Amino acid sequence: MESINYEKATLEEYGYKDRRVLKKVFKIFNFVVVIGIIILIYLPIFVIALQSVNASNDLSVFTTFTITNYIHMFSDRMFATSVKNTLIVTLISTLIATIFGTLIAIGINSFEKKKRSKIILLNNIPLLNADIVTGISLMLVFSILLPIFPYLFGLPTLILAHVFFTLPYVVLSVLPKLKEIDPNLMDAAVDLGVKPYKSIYKVIVPAVNAGIFSGMLLAFTTSIDDFVVSYFTVGNGFDNLSIWIYGSIGKKSLNPAVYAFSTSLTLLMLFVLIVIYNLGKVRNKKNGKKV
Repeated sequence: MESINYEKATLEEYGYKDRRVLKKVFKIFNFVVVIGIIILIYLPIFVIALQSVNASNDLSVFTTFTITNYIHMFSDRMFATSVKNTLIVTLISTLIATIFGTLIAIGINSFEKKKRSKIILLNNIPLLNADIVTGISLMLVFSILLPIFPYLFGLPTLILAHVFFTLPYVVLSVLPKLKEIDPNLMDAAVDLGVKPYKSIYKVIVPAVNAGIFSGMLLAFTTSIDDFVVSYFTVGNGFDNLSIWIYGSIGKKSLNPAVYAFSTSLTLLMLFVLIVIYNLGKVRNKKNGKKV
């Protein structure tokens, strides 16, 4: 009996050691995977940032450090025009998508559960649909309207197309915040004498401003780097940045201003995120003190 108990104890000890070894191997594997994912995500950004201060246009050679690409970023007229067009389309479409997406989310939230789920399903179709299918579909719709509106293609079609695929992001960002607030909040405001349309921006909007802001950021980032939908819905003589870059790929080297602008935009978005994060921490500390 003693020998049997000793063998069992020995086996349990070895099993415990094996589990410890497996846990260590699993932790190492997780660490390697996480590092690999981080490298895959941020390596292209680092390469673009490095190339933006490279005096050589050759990606495989780094000659000397220079900030000339930043100083003369908009010296190329075609590049400057494409950036201007991109910002115009992005800002207008983001503003429209944010306003209408918020109103649509408030309307969806007021429906019954069955109707709400059906409308949310319809809202998710543009998100799940392939970009090329969305682009071709919108191009066909705009082509049908072309005899009625001869100058439709260009800025109008690009704005409409960007609103089409960015608006669902705003709706999905605002809906969870609406579920967190008291459903009787708007009725209470109306009972206190506030008109229904005023209660939306005086009561509801302040309560869900975090969801509205996150949806606005999603709409902005999705719109500013879109290529596929823009390619099929833009008209002749009007290019955004992504289409201009696509047209410049056939050249021997890309304009260095593209690297400088991309790096500047990345740093700007990073700065905005840091500011938002710090403001959130300050707000949480103030709320903690009040409690």
